[in-house]
Amino acid sequence: MKFQKNYVISGEIICSTGLHIGGSKDSIEIGGSDNVIIRDPVTRLPYIPGSSIKGKMRALLELALDRVTNGGPCKCGKCEVCRVFGSAADNISVSGPTRIIVRDSFPTEETLKMWDESSDVVEGAELKYENSLDRITSRANPRNQERVPRGSKFEFEIIVSEYEGDSDNLGVVLEGLRLLEDSYLGGSGTRGYGKVEFRDITITERPSEYYRGEAGENTLGNFKTLADIQLPEE
Repeated sequence: MKFQKNYVISGEIICSTGLHIGGSKDSIEIGGSDNVIIRDPVTRLPYIPGSSIKGKMRALLELALDRVTNGGPCKCGKCEVCRVFGSAADNISVSGPTRIIVRDSFPTEETLKMWDESSDVVEGAELKYENSLDRITSRANPRNQERVPRGSKFEFEIIVSEYEGDSDNLGVVLEGLRLLEDSYLGGSGTRGYGKVEFRDITITERPSEYYRGEAGENTLGNFKTLADIQLPEE
C-alpha cells in the first residue's frame, strides 16, 4: 500500500454554548464543582481532547451512513468509516493504517484574555447551577457543573491521509465535521450544552514528495465556514 498525500485541516472551534467535557477529580473541594471539566495538568486550563472530536464524528457518521451494527460501532473493516477512523486491531480486513489524526485543541490567545478579564470565569470555566426535581415530592436537588463559557475559541488541527486505492477520505472527514456542528460535543447536549462551530478553516495538501523535500505544499483554500468549502476536482 503506497502513501500518496496528507491533507491538513486547521482552524478554530467556537463554543456557541457552554461546553462540558468531563474530567476526573479525586476529591470535591468545599464550594467546588460536583462535575468538573477536563484540564491540561500543566496550565490547569481547559482543552478539547482529540479523542472527543474523533469519537463523536465517527458515531455521527455511522448513524448517518447506516453503519451501526448490533447497537454498537461498525467493525466491518471495509466501509469508509472503518477505513478513515480505524477498526479493531484483530480485524485483518482493514487495509492500512487509520487515515485520520485529530490533535488536542487548546484555547486561543483571544480566549485566554477573555477568561482572564471575566470575574465569573475561574481557570477557564464557569459554574452552571441546575436542579433535579423529585417528581413525586417536587423536592429540588441542586447541583452545579463546570462549563467552558460561550464564545471561547480553540485551535484545531486534523490530518487526513490518503493511500493508493482510497476514495474521498477528505470528504468523509468534512461530512463528519458538518454532522458535529448540527449535534453537540461533550456532555449534556440535549440540555443545550456543546454546540460548536468550525471557523476560519485552511486546507493544505502535502503530497508524498513533500516529505522527501522534492515538492512544496499546496493550499487548497481558506474558508470562513464549512459551508464555504468547495474543493477542486482531481
